[in-house]
Amino acid sequence: MIITRTIEKGVEKHLFKGQVIIIYGPRQSGKTTLVKKLLDKHGGKYLSCDDPSIAQKLTPRTPKELKDFIGSEKLVVIDEAQRVRDIGLSLKILVDNFPDTQIIATGSSSFELANKINEPLTGRNIKFYLMPVSLEEARSSFENYETEYLFNHACEYGLYPRILNTEGKEEKINQLKTMTTDYLFKDLLSFGFIRSPLLLENLLKLLATRIGKEISYSDLADTLNASRETVYSYITYLEQSFIIFRLTPYYTNKNKEVSRQHKIYFYDIGIRNSLVNNFEPLKNRSDAGEVFENVFVAEMQKKHLHTNSLVPLYFWKGKYGSEIDLVIAKDGFASFETFECKFGPKRAQMPDTFKKLYPHSTYTIIRPDNIFDHFSQ
Repeated sequence: MIITRTIEKGVEKHLFKGQVIIIYGPRQSGKTTLVKKLLDKHGGKYLSCDDPSIAQKLTPRTPKELKDFIGSEKLVVIDEAQRVRDIGLSLKILVDNFPDTQIIATGSSSFELANKINEPLTGRNIKFYLMPVSLEEARSSFENYETEYLFNHACEYGLYPRILNTEGKEEKINQLKTMTTDYLFKDLLSFGFIRSPLLLENLLKLLATRIGKEISYSDLADTLNASRETVYSYITYLEQSFIIFRLTPYYTNKNKEVSRQHKIYFYDIGIRNSLVNNFEPLKNRSDAGEVFENVFVAEMQKKHLHTNSLVPLYFWKGKYGSEIDLVIAKDGFASFETFECKFGPKRAQMPDTFKKLYPHSTYTIIRPDNIFDHFSQ
């Protein structure tokens, strides 16, 4: 089934406005499906830079040579553009000399594509992000499925399009394991950023056991017998490949609030479950609370990325242990939306320290029966 993606309308709105459209996102998140849908509607040319011969022909050349290669089409898609050397310069040549040709470039590694694009294309591009399918996108596209089924699927197998469209538990698990080993880290390994694939694998498995927990880069390094600098750089690469993301603590008073530690979450819990080899339903899991928290925080992160929101997400922790899972600033940090994830029946309330420091804030308990209420896009 073709899944309707939130960013599709935004991309269409910016077609033929004299800007290069950049679509970032992990491999297998649906970028190629989306751009081919646009090509079916508007016509145009599709170029996959996974083909080395195509990537070579898109390296910086004269305007005429580039135009001769892409042809006279009004819409040209350059898929996996991070594989083209100095792609930003080639795109600048095209947009400067042929402003009536709409270029869409996709990339699965923001560190690689952004470094090649930002400076040459300053003011000439607009960025979109396409993450794994959101719960709201799944609910809109799979109208015959109950929300409970989609929620359970998100917690057990995640929401990558291929997995959603795969039938049967064993086949879903096999597909997830293939994705984890063969696709998601392809760019990291092929570009030479990772010197030790085994260390990367062990780091990911370690991070998978610590979702939603504060991490220490030094402790991770000691556990893995690696340097702190290597661990930090590998985590940065994983984040820039859209596999994991970090939350930093929000604070204004270091005497009352934690200010240094980070938390790490996976964009897709299916990948995380593949790393720990556990696809059991939440009710049978000892890590149900952590999985539920990861799913909710990742959904909020996807919502913000898919809608191009520039508001960062935080967690909060007081010096004496009270904490809030998710904090979102509003009105220029004048107030905050805060969320606490509770898989079980436990009650919770806004910590007194946070209430005193930020009195104009809301506090919402997120449980499985109300999680969909917060993702309407």
